Amino acid sequence: MMKLSVLLLMLLMETCSASTYQNVALRGKATQKDRYVYVFGSAFSAIDGNRDNNLYSGSCTLTGRISNPWWRVDLLEPYVVTSVTISNRGDCCSERLGRYVTVHIPGYGKYLTLCEVEVYGYHAPTEENLAIQGKAAQSSVYGNANAYKAIDGNRDSNYDQGSCSHTAKDLNPWWRLALPKTHKVFSVKITNQDSFPERLDGAEIRIGDSLVNNGADNPRFANITSIPAGETVEFHDDNGLDGRYVYIGVPGREEYLTLCEVEVFGSALD
Repeated sequence: MMKLSVLLLMLLMETCSASTYQNVALRGKATQKDRYVYVFGSAFSAIDGNRDNNLYSGSCTLTGRISNPWWRVDLLEPYVVTSVTISNRGDCCSERLGRYVTVHIPGYGKYLTLCEVEVYGYHAPTEENLAIQGKAAQSSVYGNANAYKAIDGNRDSNYDQGSCSHTAKDLNPWWRLALPKTHKVFSVKITNQDSFPERLDGAEIRIGDSLVNNGADNPRFANITSIPAGETVEFHDDNGLDGRYVYIGVPGREEYLTLCEVEVFGSALD
């Protein structure tokens, strides 16, 4: 998890390949050690969304010639930073940055000019269960065991207590969670019922943004070999999968699908 105030460190003069994530620096608050002149060179100019590299266009920062100049952006929330892009000054003085630089330049009598700083990433993951924010659906309903009961915040694994979802005996039964928006999902926890635990054997978890085939065509997050009766098992992917829909289904056979709790953990993507 990145710190709330992000001090940008290593940067390349070559253009960094921006990821699919948004430039979160645009939301931040910039500061710097000193300012060259009042009219030009404010810290904010490096996060104004303008890559114009002529200082006198008014979209570059500039410190005075001082010892150890620095510039900093506070992203205001924790983010996982995936890449940083810097636009160097183009009208003159590009050598002040060099190939490898830090935003904090040590030494006496240095200038620091940044024409744009772009920070790409996504919100740092938290321990919040995202599933309780979503809406659930399933292939059919057995009795009154509707899809919502798998995200009611209750891990009670006794079906008779009324806190488990349950489909009829369907061919390829499925349950699906729709999150309010796309997230990078790192972890899914599933609580199995305390009777007939084998019904979940061979199920799979898929995550993505597609509703084709009820979500079964999204990328596979995990296969469920088995979950012991009444137990909660976590399925984890260090790289995460991006998606709004979390699908759990039993492919290739007629089966009941019972889920006593589904918990989802990850990071919101804007």
